[in-house]
Amino acid sequence: MSLPVSYSSDEEDIVSSVKTDAFGLSALPIAKKARVDEIQTVSADAAPHVLAEDPLNMTSLITRPSDTQMNVNIPYKDMVLPIQGPANPFGDRGRFQNQNALAGHVEEQSMSEHAFRTQHLTHAILGYSANPSIDPNAPAILGSFENAEANKFATIDTLRPTRNQKRELKRKRKQGGAVDIVDGDGAYVGPWASWEGEEPQQHFLAGLEGTGDGEEEDEEEEEEPTQAVVRKGKPKRAIETQEHSVFHGKSMTDYQGRTYMSPPIAENPHLLQEAGSQECFIPKACVHTWTGHTQGVSVIRTFPETGHLLLSGSMDTKIKLWDIYTHGNCLRTFHGHTKAVKDVSFSNDGRQFLSCGYDRQMKLWDTETGQCLKRFSNGKIPYVIRFHPDQDKQNIFLAGMSDKKIIQYDMNSGEITQEYDQHLGPVNTITFVDENRRFVTTSDDKTIRAWDFDIPVVIKYIAEPHMHSMPAVTLHPSKKYFAAQSLDNQILIYSTDNFRQNRKKRFAGHSVAGYACQVGFSPDGKWISSGDGEGNIVFWDWKTGRIKSRLKAHSKVVITHEWLPHDTSKVITASWDGLIKLWD
Repeated sequence: MSLPVSYSSDEEDIVSSVKTDAFGLSALPIAKKARVDEIQTVSADAAPHVLAEDPLNMTSLITRPSDTQMNVNIPYKDMVLPIQGPANPFGDRGRFQNQNALAGHVEEQSMSEHAFRTQHLTHAILGYSANPSIDPNAPAILGSFENAEANKFATIDTLRPTRNQKRELKRKRKQGGAVDIVDGDGAYVGPWASWEGEEPQQHFLAGLEGTGDGEEEDEEEEEEPTQAVVRKGKPKRAIETQEHSVFHGKSMTDYQGRTYMSPPIAENPHLLQEAGSQECFIPKACVHTWTGHTQGVSVIRTFPETGHLLLSGSMDTKIKLWDIYTHGNCLRTFHGHTKAVKDVSFSNDGRQFLSCGYDRQMKLWDTETGQCLKRFSNGKIPYVIRFHPDQDKQNIFLAGMSDKKIIQYDMNSGEITQEYDQHLGPVNTITFVDENRRFVTTSDDKTIRAWDFDIPVVIKYIAEPHMHSMPAVTLHPSKKYFAAQSLDNQILIYSTDNFRQNRKKRFAGHSVAGYACQVGFSPDGKWISSGDGEGNIVFWDWKTGRIKSRLKAHSKVVITHEWLPHDTSKVITASWDGLIKLWD
């Protein structure tokens, strides 16, 4: 049993304050107003604010896909709102009406080849076809409904001419003639009788009426259209042009009667030294530039043994002979090819050289006089041409052709004496090895094949799945190795005795993909070099395989280069920018 308690006036104030504010929160300073949830009417907006600046007045709840819980109380009216936003186009496949596939509506329909061909021809010729859809709401005819109605919805194979059309067609047919009349009017022509209206329209004879020789002129005018129709077949062999050369010097001989064929021994006595007897170094700067070709240079060759002359073939169809040591000028220009020159090759003594081009011609030139001595062609494009290196076989040369064959010519008779036909693509290189008893060829078929000379049987076949095409091959000065430029941006080394790859030597770091950049060796074999597609020339150490230098030589691809055989650090580069440069 509880008894009533009496308080004084001060105690009553304390008790009332405890009942209303037990912890004294009303006495604390108010930082913010209390949040009051009020139902606000939101007006429709074309672009509503997703994120408001005031976090207390946010109208949308932004969550991340990784969130598993929300620390906020969502009103019930927001929880039952319908899903908003664009529909997922890759969601449920049945999102569109009558769609049963991802791309649209597909119906199963079986149709024979004859029925399909009939409908296809009907639509192509008459402009309409039957609708194969099984949808009852789809139209029965696709295309021109007027044409279908005019032809009574018949297909092209069931369309038949009417009797009136047949009669009108028969009236146009000329009479077959009598059997007993062979020639003249009423002669028998039978089922080969022509139709009226098929005579040629001779409008051009209208102006000839009234002339005295009308019949003769008519015959002449009628013969002209037949002459215009005659087409000449494409000639298999290229048209032979008149070859000539231009000498650019003042005099062919000097005060002693010597031509440019004689090496300048007085000014350069080191030309008598043996090639590779001195230690070689990497060039650093350009000391001379030869300008004369109007288009890209495709091949350069130095004079055999001495190397005092330079021969260059270009895409401007010209071949030029340059002086290296005396004045550095152009000595002679050879004109004879009608298309770009692909390759040139000196004989052993340098007095003659061979050239080949995209005009399908192979020509033999005299280096001193500039005369074209002989020409050869089999109707195919020669990609590479080489003299046989033996002194007693200087009348024989090999040519790798675009028809996958290597052809052996005898220049004395001008006939083909042997064909090596094993490659599956155009032949790119020919390299003689093993004291010239054998030669190695590479092709676009990504293989290397070795042959015995004059025997058209492959003695070594090199093909691996990882191999690329090797459009340039160079022999090492020691004759023990040959380097092949592979189009996967590396240079591979193969032995000349057993044709095995030396996997310890691999030179990479340059970009030659798509270009047949020639590989070069210093005369002592210490350095290996190559141009690249960016206009650089790269030098590697033969022993270590490391890049020692990279020179920016040209603005376009350095397609070929040559080391001078009697100099320690001179290299000649040629590029598709039309320039030839000497580096030292």
